[in-house]
Amino acid sequence: MEVETVEPQSLKKLSFKSLKRALDLFSPIHGHLAPPDADSKKIRISHKVSHLEYAGIKSTANQPARQVNSAAQDRAQQAGTSNVLALPGPKDSKDFQKGGSQNALVVGPSMPSTAANDTGFQSKSTAIISASGSSERNLSTSALMERMPSKWPRPVWHAPWKNYRVISGHLGWVRSVAIDPSNTWFCTGSADRTIKIWDLASGVLKLTLTGHIEQIRGLAVSNRHTYMFSAGDDKQVKCWDLEQNKVIRSYHGHLSGVYCLALHPTIDVLLTGGRDSVCRVWDIRSKMQIHALSGHDNTVCSVFTRPTDPQVVTGSHDTTIKMWDLRYGKTMLTLTNHKKSVRAMAQHPKEQSFASASADNIKKFSLPKGEFFHNMLSQQKTIINAMAVNEEGVMVTGGDNGSMWFWDWKSGHNFQQAQTIVQPGSLDSEAGIYACTYDMTGSRLITCEADKTIKMWKEDETATPETHPLNFRPPKDIRRF
Repeated sequence: MEVETVEPQSLKKLSFKSLKRALDLFSPIHGHLAPPDADSKKIRISHKVSHLEYAGIKSTANQPARQVNSAAQDRAQQAGTSNVLALPGPKDSKDFQKGGSQNALVVGPSMPSTAANDTGFQSKSTAIISASGSSERNLSTSALMERMPSKWPRPVWHAPWKNYRVISGHLGWVRSVAIDPSNTWFCTGSADRTIKIWDLASGVLKLTLTGHIEQIRGLAVSNRHTYMFSAGDDKQVKCWDLEQNKVIRSYHGHLSGVYCLALHPTIDVLLTGGRDSVCRVWDIRSKMQIHALSGHDNTVCSVFTRPTDPQVVTGSHDTTIKMWDLRYGKTMLTLTNHKKSVRAMAQHPKEQSFASASADNIKKFSLPKGEFFHNMLSQQKTIINAMAVNEEGVMVTGGDNGSMWFWDWKSGHNFQQAQTIVQPGSLDSEAGIYACTYDMTGSRLITCEADKTIKMWKEDETATPETHPLNFRPPKDIRRF
């Protein structure tokens, strides 16, 4: 007797053959789902009712409860409904004759509105009726669930902002701006190595100060002295006496360019952060360095100060935000929520909170604990160099591509997206915003731009909620990162 020779086959071919056999065995109709089985559906629903979803609602042994259920079922059958689910109330409702609360959950496709309260008892009864009229409806919790309204705060309506003045005078990119506490003038620092002082009301140039040998990245005006402070890429931090219009102090210590500068609101201390990854704390009078707040791994590009702890908050190109204990010069807290460089931060003038901006998201945090509140509801999709907030809760962010987005602080809703227009003779690629600030009243906004201009913005007085309606949809889910 001859044995048949088995044809050698590849493993792939064999596996495909067995797969095909399995499909032929178990699924004769390819691409079609199996028809629903009525018995299994019934078992599933009864299991949900008795064990899973309604396990907490036990049937009571009292006769009146059974009467309530049977009465509810009778009325449901009279109303022409099929598959009605009637559930008794909780165990505690023992004595119905004394006016106890009996919750009968009656779920049916269609029920008359008077059916729930006509039980003959003094008890309250709750009937929850599903909206669908189809008897094929799967009676799960979806029939009982009530749609919750969004708890997201509705944004306050703000008028849109418009550009009303363009000031050109600098010969290089305008990199920094600061407002005088008396609200009569403001100063700007530029890549042309000069600081110019302008009249806030008219936009007229009042003064030009020279002294730096590189572009000026940070400016601050003291509200306690007649001093102005400037910092630049030339590693220099200078103190200007505005009565004499000259430099009276220099603060030496930075090993590279200085990118940001802030004045402490209550004590005579100056903070500067730069490319040497350190935020340095200076005594204004003695020119001594009090602390070198080291801990960042990359450029410190944004800093703000507060009268109470944490008195110093810094943002860096290493994507972290650090809160510092000014007394000991140590880190109190490090926030690692951002994925990209934190180039701008803004403290709310009234609330105990601040916002930070990077290319991935704009995030809001609480102070002093640094708890993450939420992301702003849109993404600007650009490098954000500057941000500012006024007392009305209007936050503005300025991007590298010339986009200016205005936000409602409370809800994080983006209510206006403006695009800056470059001055004639400039390239379109020179639409970039490097610094912005509100004046002391919060009604005027000043932006410093890459087309060598300073632009001033104000709210549109003619706008109303009817002409510019609020197009707000509450978010379904907020990304945490």
